[in-house]
Amino acid sequence: MPGLLLASALLTSPPPAVALDPPLQIAQYAHTSWTARDGALLGLVFAMAQTHDGYLWIAGSFGLFRFDGLRFVPWQPPKGPSLPSNPYALLVSRDGTLWIGTFDGLVSWNGSELTRYPQIDNGFVTSLFEDRDGTIWAGLLANRGRLCAVRAGQVQCFMPDGGFGQFVWSLAEDSAGSLWAGADSGLWRWKPGTPQRFETPGMRVGDLTTTVDGQLLIGVRGAGIKRIAGDKLVPYPMRSAAKPDELLPDRDVKSNKLLRDREGGLWIGSEGLGLIHLQDGKADAFTRADGLSGNIACSLFEDREGNIWYGSEKGVDRFRKLPVTTISTQQGLPNEGTKSVLATTDGSVWVATNDGLARWKDGRPTVYKERDGLPDAGVQSLHQDAAGRLWVSTGRGLAYLANDRFVAVSGVPGKEIYSITGNVADDLWLSGNEGLARLHEGRFVENIPWTALGRWQQAKVIVADRGGLWLAFWQDGGVLYFKDGKVQTTYTSAQGLGAGHVAGLRLDADGAVWAATEEGGLSRIKDGRVTTLTVGNGLPCNTIHWSISDDNGSLWMYTACGLVRVMRDDLAAWIADPSHRIVPKLWGAADGVPLSAFSQAYFNPPVAKGPDGRLWFVSGADVQVIAPDHLPFNPLPPPVHIETLVADQKPYAVANGLRLPPLVRDMTIEFAALSLVDPKNTRFRYRLEGHDIDWQEAIDRRQATYTNLPPGNYRFHVKAANDSGVWNEDGAQLEFSILPAFYQTTWFRLAGAALLIGLAWSGFQLWLHMRIRRLHRQFEATLEARVAERTRIARDLHDTLLQRFHGLLLQFQAAFNFLPDRPRESKQVLASAIDQVAEAITEGRDTVQGLRTSTLETNSLADALRALAEDLANESGHAASAHVEVQGTPQALHPLVRDETFRIAGEALRNAFHHADAKQIEVEIRYDARQLRVRVRDDGKGIAPEVLRTGEKEGHFGLSGMRERAELVGGKLRVRSGLDTGTEVEFSAPGSQAYSRPSPARSWLIHKKVAPSEIGK
Repeated sequence: MPGLLLASALLTSPPPAVALDPPLQIAQYAHTSWTARDGALLGLVFAMAQTHDGYLWIAGSFGLFRFDGLRFVPWQPPKGPSLPSNPYALLVSRDGTLWIGTFDGLVSWNGSELTRYPQIDNGFVTSLFEDRDGTIWAGLLANRGRLCAVRAGQVQCFMPDGGFGQFVWSLAEDSAGSLWAGADSGLWRWKPGTPQRFETPGMRVGDLTTTVDGQLLIGVRGAGIKRIAGDKLVPYPMRSAAKPDELLPDRDVKSNKLLRDREGGLWIGSEGLGLIHLQDGKADAFTRADGLSGNIACSLFEDREGNIWYGSEKGVDRFRKLPVTTISTQQGLPNEGTKSVLATTDGSVWVATNDGLARWKDGRPTVYKERDGLPDAGVQSLHQDAAGRLWVSTGRGLAYLANDRFVAVSGVPGKEIYSITGNVADDLWLSGNEGLARLHEGRFVENIPWTALGRWQQAKVIVADRGGLWLAFWQDGGVLYFKDGKVQTTYTSAQGLGAGHVAGLRLDADGAVWAATEEGGLSRIKDGRVTTLTVGNGLPCNTIHWSISDDNGSLWMYTACGLVRVMRDDLAAWIADPSHRIVPKLWGAADGVPLSAFSQAYFNPPVAKGPDGRLWFVSGADVQVIAPDHLPFNPLPPPVHIETLVADQKPYAVANGLRLPPLVRDMTIEFAALSLVDPKNTRFRYRLEGHDIDWQEAIDRRQATYTNLPPGNYRFHVKAANDSGVWNEDGAQLEFSILPAFYQTTWFRLAGAALLIGLAWSGFQLWLHMRIRRLHRQFEATLEARVAERTRIARDLHDTLLQRFHGLLLQFQAAFNFLPDRPRESKQVLASAIDQVAEAITEGRDTVQGLRTSTLETNSLADALRALAEDLANESGHAASAHVEVQGTPQALHPLVRDETFRIAGEALRNAFHHADAKQIEVEIRYDARQLRVRVRDDGKGIAPEVLRTGEKEGHFGLSGMRERAELVGGKLRVRSGLDTGTEVEFSAPGSQAYSRPSPARSWLIHKKVAPSEIGK
């Protein structure tokens, strides 16, 4: 099947261009060389072959190599037996098998298995050939040369009467089906019929090939080429391309290897003279001085895309046809400095150079110089007038061609004529450095200075229409229309013309003017309207040197980035809609197009369309030619291969179903497309199904890299296109999977999810339990504080009020008993009772005040104490003042500590207001990191020493109550006082017990007095 596809592709390839295009010389092919300096460590290159998968196989003295167009990879069978010895001869049979002849036997490789043929062991296989019947023939070198045939896996070897001598060196088959063998003993026709030997006295037969019509050609070692005439070998005539009238002598050939290409050309690898190419009987050479890897030819091969491969003692060379052909001095150009090019109606193409005018007609060049009437050999601009006369400007004047000889015209001002044009009125206009000159009927009439046109430099190009003259300028740019002796219209970037110098100008058949600008694209002027084609419309770059239309109506432009073609319909769509985006085709340096940032043609015209439709254009040093109707086209889609997969720096065998280990971090997939024409411009598209959403584009890059791919199944798909844009849509595919780590499995995820849910639920339950416990402890602490407070108050009520009330009851009973007999004593008893009632009321009010005043409804201890001091001052009626000072950053207090601290400080304030007769009272609240400290100082009468010593006053519980509160919250209470020296009460508590986060549910913003009705709620 692959063989059929290859045959079909060859049948559908463009027909040979021999009849359409002149034969190419080797220098006109694109040449690429690989030597040891380029990494091609091949040794002597003995043979080359191409398998159906597209790889080029190279048998070198350093081993067998496989080449994909970029890399030479040493090859050995992946498993099983190895090659017997160094390879020497290669052949790919029609069934796709690679046959490898070595120094020590024959093997074959079918893509998966290496087969060895023991019958040929110990034989040096010098040549391999497959005949039209599918038989594989092997020529051997040994003590006695042999010819062996391999049919259906069976080997049969032959030695004719008289023998081959020591070797059979070459094999070929002619159009009649005869098998020929070049041997040590001479030339043999082996089959059909009885083997026949042709005498070759004094000649050593080398390589064999055939002519276009299938006749045998014989290379003679160290000599030339022979053919068979009757029963003798006679010379095959070859003429030098440089001297077509002379035959090429055998000593200038030294034939070693022969190859006939698909277009009929004969390639001759010589012994020390490089490579010779023979086409249409004309031969030219290419040697190491021209860039060839080596001058000793060891092998020749043509691949399926038409590339010619040359193997030497130092490396490998590739020759391929270019879309753009170069014509230089080797093809007859008189000088490398080209100035202008013109096609005339007689079928000639004229090229102006620094040393003569070259004329190409019927494929043969003719050079005109001063001897032919030219004023000077340095030719500048060219023009053919309406009468068909050729006009030529030179450094020494103007001339026209008449009867194959040039006639000078006198009186024309200026030494340089940059552009020439004419109209139907037989006027000839010349743009010179001294002005715009006009000739009428061949005679000078007038010269208009450039200042009269508002310019200071000459026009780059001038083009005449029916009524006027279009002028394009390099300096300052712009286009002028000159008519009736004056400038009628000016077009600049302000009117939409492209920016920069105007390097090219032409008038098309529709009357539109096309201006090529150096910075702003290609502008079209029609009916006073300017539209410009730029990169915004799809052009590859904006620097345009010139434009021309081919026979099919397509637009061609020479730009800074190469030669550009816009198809006719695409161009028409842009003309109709200037916003239309074109799809151009670009030929660059790899296609033979010289790239230049500036126009290489200082004189005009820079481009011409020949009578056969080919476009000729000046590139500065040479002339380039392209045939729009016969562009090389590569119809073969490139075979695509996935070569390696490397995961975390470990290579894996490429095979569908590949299973990669878990946790692959970095993965690289390398691939290749086997188009050997221009591998660096091969385009790729790839997609990793299961990861990439769309296709990824890759140019000159042959690998795809992925990082941190999750576990799963993947399919990598890669496609490629050759240099002609033909895609292999099937491409290559690789299915693989990345195994999950144990924690990436589904069961682990489910178990993990269940565990997380369980942990979350347990955490919530624990949080809820701790929250309830905390609230419970806070509630118990608050309740205990309330109970303790109410217990103290109950004790106070019991020990003070109730006792006083009981005493009052006894006094009231005594006063009652004194009445009516003893009214004086009764009155005294009642007066004393009244005083005691007043004291009881005061004590009861203080007790109730201690019950009802709390800091629970305020969020500032200082504010609460300030409010209490204000209340106490109003109740006492004394002119005492209290000052509350806060030191440090206020902290949130534990609720119990907060309440007890407030009550301790409040008790000290009540004592200062009610009992100490103080005038100044100071309250200091200090928030330290380690402790909370509250100090209350007054300047009152102080506390008696015996009260301080006992810790309380008989019948009063203020001091003892403060100490109890301090101990309840883990704090300390210090009381310092002396008679008439004031009193200082200091409470301190550790910060770890005093400070806590404030509860968001409480508000201390406002100090609230609790109504008596709220007590006990």
